[in-house]
Formats: sequence, C-alpha cells, structure tokens
Amino acid sequence: MPAVLPMVRAICELHVQWDAQRFDIRPEVIDLYERWLPQRASDPESIFLVGETVEVDSKRLVAYLVATIEDSIPIYWTARCGWIHDTWVQPPFRRQGLARALVQEAVGRFKSMGITQIRGETAIANDASRAMLRSLGWRDGTIEMMTQQ
Repeated sequence: MPAVLPMVRAICELHVQWDAQRFDIRPEVIDLYERWLPQRASDPESIFLVGETVEVDSKRLVAYLVATIEDSIPIYWTARCGWIHDTWVQPPFRRQGLARALVQEAVGRFKSMGITQIRGETAIANDASRAMLRSLGWRDGTIEMMTQQ
C-alpha cells in the first residue's frame, strides 16, 4: 500500500487540476484510501491490481487499478455491474500498454465472477483514457451533468 498511495495522491491532484468543483476532494483522502484499499485487496467482490517495472535488481510499482462490484438501481435488468474506480499509470510509463493490460485483467476477473457489464467514469478532460477504453470495445454510456449552487 505505501507504494500505491503516492499514485492515489497524483490521480486526485490531477482530477482537482482538471475540475476542482467536480472533484472537490477531501483533505484526508490519502487516509481514506489507506483504509479502503486493503479492504478491496481482500474483498472477493473487488479487484485491486498493480503494475510494476523491473529495474536493474528491483521492481517498482508504477500503476494501479481498483474496481468493485456495485448494485444497479432496481429499474435495470443488469442488477450488478463491475465498476472501475481508478486506473493510474505513472507518467514516464504511459503509452506502453499498462493501463490497457490492467483494464483487460479487470474485465477478465469480472467475467469470471459472472459480471457481464463493467462501467467506469472518466474526467471530461481525459481523452486518452476514453480512447484507450474505446479501443478495447467500450462505448460511452452517459454524460454526467452538474451545476454548482
């Protein structure tokens, strides 16, 4: 977990940079993740993956994905779906297929759990993420709208 938390901070900071009103992140976000991620790692209905790189004589974590199974609202036939919450790859290691591999692994694990629909949310500024997901056969499902009062 200690190696993942700086990546959590980075993804949170990036989202705030993109849209501070939408991503109004609590100051204790790292503490919250520090408690939440180990629960995901041991929960059979969650997926917690990391990507690493091998350097000289050591390995270093450079990516992570966290996902859960969520209940849909009862008006839909799909009662439960997979939900990818975070996918992060450290900037020097992007465009090497790590995010794609993490998403594909998560999809495979959800499939083995009997989950047939997987969802995720991307920031409106995150064109690269949407392009990668589309290349894997994902499609746009909704567009979230908001107002600040």
